[in-house]
Amino acid sequence: MKIIFNFQFLILNFLLLTLLTACSKSYEVPADAVQSGKNVVLYPDYTEVTVPPNIAPLNFIVKSEAEEYVVSIVNGQQSMVAGGGSDGVVQFDSTEWRSMLRDAKGKSLTVTVYELLEGQWSSYKPYKIYVAQDDIDSYLSYRLIEPGFEMYRQLGLYQRNLTNFEQNVIYLNNRDDIADENHCVNCHNYQNYQGKNMLFHVRASMGGTMIAHNGKVEKLNFKNDSILGSAVYPSWHPRKNYIVFSSNRTGQAFHMIDLEKIEVLDYGSDLIFYNVDTHEASNILRTADDMETFPVWAPDGKKIYYCCAEAPGIGSMTDSLKVGYVLNNYREIRYNVMSVTFDEKTMTFGEPQLEVDCKAMGKSASVPRVSPDGKYLLFTLGDFGQFHIWHKSSDQYVKNLETGEVYPLKEANSPDVDSYHSWSSNGRWIVFSSRRDDGSYTRPYIAYFDKQGRSRKAFMLPQEDPTQNLMLLKSYNVPELTREPIAYTPQQFKEAIYGQNPGTDIKYRELRTPQQIVKQYNNKVKVEDSTGGLQRPDQRTTDAQTGASPKADAQTGASPKAK
Repeated sequence: MKIIFNFQFLILNFLLLTLLTACSKSYEVPADAVQSGKNVVLYPDYTEVTVPPNIAPLNFIVKSEAEEYVVSIVNGQQSMVAGGGSDGVVQFDSTEWRSMLRDAKGKSLTVTVYELLEGQWSSYKPYKIYVAQDDIDSYLSYRLIEPGFEMYRQLGLYQRNLTNFEQNVIYLNNRDDIADENHCVNCHNYQNYQGKNMLFHVRASMGGTMIAHNGKVEKLNFKNDSILGSAVYPSWHPRKNYIVFSSNRTGQAFHMIDLEKIEVLDYGSDLIFYNVDTHEASNILRTADDMETFPVWAPDGKKIYYCCAEAPGIGSMTDSLKVGYVLNNYREIRYNVMSVTFDEKTMTFGEPQLEVDCKAMGKSASVPRVSPDGKYLLFTLGDFGQFHIWHKSSDQYVKNLETGEVYPLKEANSPDVDSYHSWSSNGRWIVFSSRRDDGSYTRPYIAYFDKQGRSRKAFMLPQEDPTQNLMLLKSYNVPELTREPIAYTPQQFKEAIYGQNPGTDIKYRELRTPQQIVKQYNNKVKVEDSTGGLQRPDQRTTDAQTGASPKADAQTGASPKAK
């Protein structure tokens, strides 16, 4: 019986393989094609783009009316041919594509599209695909959500393998549509492009901050009287188990006439520091009339960049008056890019420093991100506010941290929304959200960033079926690159979300200021000197504990203003 079963199984596989081979059509470049002299129109637009050599095939739709299409790709003596029917859908063989791109590193591919109409083949003008030497990180994480304003149901976090078309679930919120269990998930973030340490927030039912760390998933409860509000926009320290968050009080307002439908407004925001190992949280900046948000660590872990807007007098208002203030002044609220230093030895933060005076430019910044080599600061610049995913004025800008030059990434930007972004670990690629296709849905775009700090034309995240970009009625939020897949299962997150309620309470701990450390040290020296111990402070050139002179610390550090 076993031999007969195995024989039947082999026969079935052979018949299926024969059927698939018979149904698959082979294509040849038409020899009698005439040149039309026209530029081809593709969706997505993959003409004249620069791509990583490990990217999945750039399948597309030819936007034309024809009976059949043939596409040839040539690299020197190497070539590949694909084709499609009257729907214009062209899909490349993944094995051939990988081989073609691997051999074309640092070179360009010539692509020619042919179409058959009323018995005559014609060819469009050839276009180039430039293949960079540099790979992109293999994994991209994002949230998929309907582009609504208040209500939500099914949404999730996903991770896509950029070298192929495999997409895996990180966590889905509520597949069974149980109202009492419905919750939002957002703001996923990773430590140093790795999959073993990551976090995201759960809002509404069973809310908390999910920290996945060293193989375990824990829910945290950030509610604390010493902190403004919940932890919101996060950034992991590149090496240590430290996370900085903004803590925001946020509201929404809807336009009745304006084409930009909605404004997402902060009426209070501060920066907080969290120690993963001790469950301790501290205020970095808790200021009365400034609103700080979108913190991010520099790649060396010695500085935090963030955005800050001045709102004079708002600190003395009640919450209802604060909301009224931002509603009446939202077009005048503009965020600059700021920074504060971090001393890991003393666990202190320095005095805020202005990095980009966006307000003087008549603009407003959000989402600063530093390149892995520490040379470039990437941020989004719009006309006002900080939630630029709804602002058509938003574009990608860069500051050269060595020269101070600030400029737009013209080649990557579009007339519509270009917002949230992340760097690849080698600093040669950026991924960002854009509404350039239809003005309603955000989709991930990838752009090459060269060693001179300039970008190339961006291209949309490729899909196995290019019609998926049109049929999927969800927006991609918060594209984050990692070198490796996430190390946790959806079930691990579900068990922690549903089982750890309300979560582990964080403990508040006040951070010391540089002045307090200097004062403590000086007092210690005076006490020991009275017994014939240490030298006097004015006889020392450096502080053995802080690594800097007390005079220098007093100049660069300051106690954050108390609210």
